[in-house]
Amino acid sequence: MQKFERLLIIALGVLALLATAVIVVGPRLVSQPTPSEQPLALGETETLPARVIEVLEEGSLDLGDGMEHPYQRLLLRVEGGSLKGEEVVVEEGTINIISQERLFDVGDRVYVERVAGLDGDRFYVSDPVRTSPLLLVAALFVGLVILVGQGRGLRSLLGTLFSLLVLFLFVLPQIVAGRDPVLVSIAGAVVLLSVSTYLIYGWNFKAHAAVAGMILSLILTGLLAWLFVGWTRLTGLGEEGGFLISALGPGINLRGLVLGGIIIGSLGVLDDICVGQASAIFELVNANRDLSWRDLFRSSLNIGRDHIAAMVNTLLLAYVGASMPLMLAFMIYQEPIWRRINREPIAEEIVRALVGSVGLVLAVPITGLIASLMARWAARRER
Repeated sequence: MQKFERLLIIALGVLALLATAVIVVGPRLVSQPTPSEQPLALGETETLPARVIEVLEEGSLDLGDGMEHPYQRLLLRVEGGSLKGEEVVVEEGTINIISQERLFDVGDRVYVERVAGLDGDRFYVSDPVRTSPLLLVAALFVGLVILVGQGRGLRSLLGTLFSLLVLFLFVLPQIVAGRDPVLVSIAGAVVLLSVSTYLIYGWNFKAHAAVAGMILSLILTGLLAWLFVGWTRLTGLGEEGGFLISALGPGINLRGLVLGGIIIGSLGVLDDICVGQASAIFELVNANRDLSWRDLFRSSLNIGRDHIAAMVNTLLLAYVGASMPLMLAFMIYQEPIWRRINREPIAEEIVRALVGSVGLVLAVPITGLIASLMARWAARRER
């Protein structure tokens, strides 16, 4: 088993290196036309990194009714792209609404959008450069996982990396290519959950039981999602539907994308529940070899009730937290509660949360039964 785990870790490491090479080195191997060879056409944009070298003006604009918001005029030096080395003046807050947190200081690095127009180029700041804090929080996360989890923590990071590779190199490209998002999401979920589980916990009966429980729970969750998305007549044309159609083209199945999102969204918590149930059953049978599979299954249900209480709340809060701006927007407009939840963006989040939670609840008895039978069989075989 140790040889298998070592080979799996080596294979995942090679995949990680290949993915890094494709993402980082690949684009540099392709010759890019110089800016002079590819001028901006009318309406086209170019993103330029820049640095604030002077705040020319700063103040507040009166919006009426006692409301005001800040504005700035900034002198920027472009640090890359077709205008590298040039200085441009950008106004912030005069044609767009900003907050105090958006104000910039000398030395701040930003991304500037250059837009070609009839009267010349127009510039505006799209975002501050956030690379350094993002790398810092990623390094903190990786360091703590390895420090606390040690070998298993390292394997969990490799499993997470493999999951990301499956999502970005298989699931998303297949959906963009017009494949069925439900089938693609289930296939990708089975692969990433299986590999990451075996990588972290090894090739043993406990991992087998957890993987089997995950696969069956995923299939049931997919069927429930298909059923209720159809009953509620969700189209996928909610908050982001128009953008997806314009960006990805008419070949994308938006309703299927909603279904796939429900499946992918429940993976993390489903993994936790199935592994927790399987681990508890095998610990029980190791402590008492005389327990029957019925006793083990009954105990798994008692343990699973605690899992359900915590994980359903976790999943619900995760969905609500992700859609909180949308929830606040609907709270502003006063209308009957049944009319409010009937709107597609709200109904879609309700279906996501509740179908995902139902899948988690079903995972408890499914994984408990599989683990109980498998643990009892393994105990008899060892005798």
